[in-house]
Amino acid sequence: MSVKNKRIKKNSRVGDGSAVFDVAKAPILVIIGPTASGKTGLAIDVAIALSEHGVCRCEIISADSRAIYKGMDIGTAKPTREEMRGVPHWGIDLVEPNDRFTVVDFCKYARERIVEIRERRHLPIIVGGTGLYVDALVYDYKFNDVVKKTCSDRQKMSSDFVVFGIDWPRDEIKQRIQSRSNKLFAQPIDKETLSIVERYGWDSQAMKSDIYPICWEMMTGKISLEEAIELSAIDDWHLAKRQLTWFKRNKDIVWVSLDEAVERIINFYITR
Repeated sequence: MSVKNKRIKKNSRVGDGSAVFDVAKAPILVIIGPTASGKTGLAIDVAIALSEHGVCRCEIISADSRAIYKGMDIGTAKPTREEMRGVPHWGIDLVEPNDRFTVVDFCKYARERIVEIRERRHLPIIVGGTGLYVDALVYDYKFNDVVKKTCSDRQKMSSDFVVFGIDWPRDEIKQRIQSRSNKLFAQPIDKETLSIVERYGWDSQAMKSDIYPICWEMMTGKISLEEAIELSAIDDWHLAKRQLTWFKRNKDIVWVSLDEAVERIINFYITR
């Protein structure tokens, strides 16, 4: 996605941005949306656009409860080095699939990275589809002996954050999910699955969901490639519906279409 300069509002900050734009006081950008909505690509586009417009440089923190696992690359749709396009990424490949990593661990990790990124005078961008991770961070959940079972305990969102959500009609996001499922199985997902199974077995929670059990059934001859693709798309569609239900409860999210998202976000920052 490219940014049309003529559609970006003119502002004195557009230059090198260093003297006018105080990134330490700017709200941290959060980009959310259901699976296959284009969150990661949008975050990268925004980071590059903010740099090209002289506003600030950015670093991305993944808020994806699957991307934290090492070796689970294709099945969790992690961005490749080429897709990152030079934008630093955090929150990826943090633990082994048999390690425990909780929302408390994520919040601690994300807050530490935010401090470091801001010390470099860069803007942190939080991007992901794990609603609990995002809410715990932006609403500053206090985890103690009380287990939070719902998101009904949201208080006021911290002014340190602004949250943009990618809005898609449901039939279009369903089509995007089907397209991504086709692409996933065109990659060596079978080799990745076999490698993970041989190393960790099926005991870890990380292996109980997503594409890997479906792929294993295909590899053992229980289902065909076509059935695996379809089951994967159905599984992701169910995930997307759960994510949308979670996100729609959050009245602080600014919903935008993917086509207009870069323009809206850039203008939000350069007109501050």
